[in-house]
Amino acid sequence: MDGTLGTTNLLLGIMAAVSVLEGLLLIAAGIAGWMMYRRTMQLVNTLEERHVAPAMTRVHLVLDDVTAVAKRMRADTEQVERAIRHTIDRVDGTAQRVKADVRSKTSWLVGAVRGVTVAVQEMLRDRQPQAPNPTNDYVSGRTH
Repeated sequence: MDGTLGTTNLLLGIMAAVSVLEGLLLIAAGIAGWMMYRRTMQLVNTLEERHVAPAMTRVHLVLDDVTAVAKRMRADTEQVERAIRHTIDRVDGTAQRVKADVRSKTSWLVGAVRGVTVAVQEMLRDRQPQAPNPTNDYVSGRTH
């Protein structure tokens, strides 16, 4: 039984040594992973400080400029719309005044033309014999 226990002890010793080596390798892998993480984070921070932060600053400046231009455009657009509305109102007022002036200056002419038209129509119309009107005879000076 000595041989069997010796072999078992040897195998247990080998297994213990392998377990210790595995533990050491696991600890070494953890330390190596932590060091890689720290280096990676340093690299990320350096990249952010050198490249990303200045780029973001420029982007924010451009966005501020775009916002300012958009506000200016809105204000200018509103000013142009007000000017157009004002001009249209002035044109409408002028058109109303011109219309009133033309009517007042031509109304006598329109009345005269209508009067002449009625007179010409009356003269050209076939007259039917009418009963004598004493008022017309008196005015014309004829007596019966």
